[in-house]
Amino acid sequence: MKILLLGKNGQVGWELQRALSPLGELFALDRHSDIYCGDLTKPIELAKTILKIKPNVIVNAAAYTAVDKAESEPELAKLVNSESVKVIAESAQKINALLIHYSTDYVFSGEGNHYWGESDQTSSLNVYGQTKLEGELYIQKYCTNYLILRTSWVYSTFGNNFAKTILNLAKNREKLSVINDQYGAPTSAELIADCTAIALTQVLQNKNNSGIYHLVSSGEINWYEYAKLVIEEAKKNNIKLTCNELSPIPATSYPLPAKRPYNSRMNNTKFKETFNVNLPEWQEGIIRLMKELSNYQ
Repeated sequence: MKILLLGKNGQVGWELQRALSPLGELFALDRHSDIYCGDLTKPIELAKTILKIKPNVIVNAAAYTAVDKAESEPELAKLVNSESVKVIAESAQKINALLIHYSTDYVFSGEGNHYWGESDQTSSLNVYGQTKLEGELYIQKYCTNYLILRTSWVYSTFGNNFAKTILNLAKNREKLSVINDQYGAPTSAELIADCTAIALTQVLQNKNNSGIYHLVSSGEINWYEYAKLVIEEAKKNNIKLTCNELSPIPATSYPLPAKRPYNSRMNNTKFKETFNVNLPEWQEGIIRLMKELSNYQ
């Protein structure tokens, strides 16, 4: 089996290289790859690469993820998250490949305090969310065998993320203020990659399981409580911190160019039941992350 991975050096892509390599011949690309094109700003070349490799599975972990910058670069965000995804979907259909694509909680309005289901009405708040939603719609229109995996609040030991940002700030500042009225579920790239490998194998055996799924850790938390756990676990693992005061603030006190959802809770029951996997509580991954990061101190 041939597997084409796009976005190999992102947080999820990095873990996917590990999780997918035992399943078949893995072609792992990013935008700097030279023999084949893995650059989503070059959709024509990207299509040529797909048709040349003729993979059985395409896993698209590449995306334009600079949420605030997307407000001033809507054309680039649209090219990467929407137009190139359309090309990938069309190419996957031509060669009868399974397409796995990652999406986001940002396709929803972010209102309320319920858990979003896969079939709930979408209504994105910003350019990033809108372009990701357009990508989803293109896949559903042009490809018949796909997995769209919506996730949220992704972190890993590799790359940039909220947990590592808080840890670095806590090493250098005595006081930190963190938003406490936006809720979601921190989800590790490692968990996403391992669950992708499980789902991939099962969908290849049964196309009826293709579709949209929410792939997130279980439970919910706000950014403030999330930061609080990061700091607590850092101290348990003897990571030296300067911070001695953590204060909760509303999102309105920290305005950003792009609107953020207040409610990023997503129901993961469909994924758990369809693929017979356990999606652990969010705290488990963060506790493990802090133990891993302590090894680098």
